[in-house]
Amino acid sequence: MTSTSSPGAAQGGSTSPDDPHLAGLLGHVLPAWLARQGTLLAVKDAATGAYVHVNDAMAQWLQCDVAALRTQGDAALSTPWPAPLRAAEQHALQLPPDKPLQSEHRFEWRGALHEYSVWRELRLLADGRRVLCSLWSDLAPQRREQQRVRELLQQMEQQQRLLNEQLDRQGGDGSPLDRATGLHLREFFDEQLRRALLLSVQESREFALVWVALDAPAGPAWDEAAQASVRATLARLLRANTRATDSTCHLGGQRFAVLMANVGMALAYGRMEQLRRECAAQIVVSGGRELRFTVSMGVAGCPHIAAELTELQSACEAALAQAQQRGGDQAALARVPFPVLQS
Repeated sequence: MTSTSSPGAAQGGSTSPDDPHLAGLLGHVLPAWLARQGTLLAVKDAATGAYVHVNDAMAQWLQCDVAALRTQGDAALSTPWPAPLRAAEQHALQLPPDKPLQSEHRFEWRGALHEYSVWRELRLLADGRRVLCSLWSDLAPQRREQQRVRELLQQMEQQQRLLNEQLDRQGGDGSPLDRATGLHLREFFDEQLRRALLLSVQESREFALVWVALDAPAGPAWDEAAQASVRATLARLLRANTRATDSTCHLGGQRFAVLMANVGMALAYGRMEQLRRECAAQIVVSGGRELRFTVSMGVAGCPHIAAELTELQSACEAALAQAQQRGGDQAALARVPFPVLQS
């Protein structure tokens, strides 16, 4: 059996209600609340060890006649309390009144394994008697929920691993994809960008260029495995939010790029805003931890912002920097240049 305990802080200043009607109401609400929570309540005389009061849940759990508990105390139990439980109770009896003791116990009793959180507090009654109050909360439902969450996280991590393996296979079959992210290779992306610029000049076609950067995590820095999981998730969201005619690329590090063919800046901005919201709502599991991430984006269009490759990339970079300076988790439009009028 394992047991952990820690004394609580003094709870001075509490009073009983003077209004008998209010006292009656509280006397009804408390038992009802304890019953709803499944909490076991016991009050023992500190001097004799006799049970002054037990609620129905405690009486059923002890499997003992209430009258016997009131006269014989723990001696009425057919199976004695395990030694750590008795030790914790003796510890609580040594503490000053109104100074609670919080303990967690894992023990075997009557052929079953139990795990309870127990709140014990010594109280002084108006007639001078000292009583030990104890509230027992079953930890089994909490432990089951924790196990369910762990299993769910493991399933999510396994799904992400399978997805990454699938992307690896796609990248190794000769298609122009980066193995780490499943996005187009930089050489292919640059060629698509040059082709889009040519079509913009020859056929007056517009397109949008977007720079995407992962924001720094709000909490502790991520290790390399966590960063790789986040990048893979962002890459998946990029593919899901772009068309077959678009091109996506991992520029390196925490930077990505999107080329949206035949799309103006306004439409591109709307689509990237949708992607930004999806990123903020996404949960990434790595090493059993839940990670959340946000992105900053800079959106520029051709030919409205720039008609040359270098100028267009610079406009994207400036818009991205603006989004990051505003705190991240947002998309910023590149500034539209206005011609200088000659007087």
